[in-house]
Amino acid sequence: MDSRSARKHEAILEAATSVFLDKGYSGTSMDDIAKLAAVSKQTVYKHFSDKEKLFADIVLATTDRLDTTIDLLADLPTDAAGLEENLTKLARQFLTALTDPRVIQLRRLIIANADVFPELGTEWYQRGFERGLATLAATFQRLTDQGLLRIDDTLLAANHFSGLLLWIPVNKAMFTGSTQHTEADLDRLATAGTRAFLAAYR
Repeated sequence: MDSRSARKHEAILEAATSVFLDKGYSGTSMDDIAKLAAVSKQTVYKHFSDKEKLFADIVLATTDRLDTTIDLLADLPTDAAGLEENLTKLARQFLTALTDPRVIQLRRLIIANADVFPELGTEWYQRGFERGLATLAATFQRLTDQGLLRIDDTLLAANHFSGLLLWIPVNKAMFTGSTQHTEADLDRLATAGTRAFLAAYR
């Protein structure tokens, strides 16, 4: 793909993301996307065969953006003295990534269309959140092997850790349609969630 074509491809993806998030899947037309991307409808179809393919590409592209967060989960330092501080830092970064307004909007869009595109929702969950949980479980296993944590089921513990962090801000955003937490809220949730987790597993 030459640079001009690549730029158009990115412009279409960006425009489609905005329109899908604004109007939902059924309310979006290829004309809307072409207009916002400032390209012809034929150009949109040249890059993406249909609306379903374009929607799938947008949804799955967000899993790539979670790679940085997943890398953070894998790179948690393993010194006993700094365990709570390091885990709290990790919790805060995890919260920042998963409460990003666009991630929340996309999550709502995927759930809204889960009956229509169940395979797409499943793939998004497996490539994104499930992969993150598996990485976190492996990190907890490493900490358990070194005697810093006491965990029998590390994948369950990874779900507990995530739940302690995400239950409040994500549920609130999913039901109200907007992210209403502040940076101070996320700091408090990261600190309290980490302390509760360590009270159970240290």
